[in-house]
Amino acid sequence: MSEFNVLGIIPARGQSKRLPRKNLCMLSGKPLLGWAIDAARQARQLSRLIVSSDDDEILALARSYDVRLPLKRPPELAADDSPAIDYVRHALATLELDQERHFDVVVILQATSPFTLPADIDGTIDLLLASGADTAVSVMRLDHAVHPVKLKTMSGDRLLPYLEEERGRMAAADLPEVFVRNCSVYATRRAVIESGRIIGDDCRGYVMPRERSVDINEPVDLELAEFLLSRQRGGAN
Repeated sequence: MSEFNVLGIIPARGQSKRLPRKNLCMLSGKPLLGWAIDAARQARQLSRLIVSSDDDEILALARSYDVRLPLKRPPELAADDSPAIDYVRHALATLELDQERHFDVVVILQATSPFTLPADIDGTIDLLLASGADTAVSVMRLDHAVHPVKLKTMSGDRLLPYLEEERGRMAAADLPEVFVRNCSVYATRRAVIESGRIIGDDCRGYVMPRERSVDINEPVDLELAEFLLSRQRGGAN
């Protein structure tokens, strides 16, 4: 356990557009929110864990895991365009008003990333603390097929470079590795939150493999997750 007080927040709004009520969608018999709660409860670096939601059904599910988990979020902080910093500030203000400890680090864990391991949560926090950075986030390496150098725009049916000419660089070995946030874990220091941001100027990346970086936002993502789970279980037999 870290000497820092680390607050873990699982944000779980009731409504979502592309996949209705996605936080309650079932994956292999367990709601997505349950996958996130299970991983977070096994992480050794979280001092406290909450589920921030505007939805009574989601809060009841969180309560079934632990009565201390649910935190009711005001509806105005749960709109489609509500910034993440608002529910983080609400969580900190509510918990500390109730005389909970002062939190030095905030970690956001997404229920839509069901393959996140406790080790990924701890690894991201460890990277933040060991590096002295403002923020550490989980990332994955991009496949060379979607490397930024390969991105194009179209003028009519004519392909044009979006960023720069490929100049014959077509193989993976010809291109530098590039990474993207996989939306799984965000760990940031209190000072960054108080400045009105989730990600600070000095941000470090904790690398997760692609197979643990599934981000579920559409029905096809859920189907992919089910397939990956069935493949894992088939390989274990």
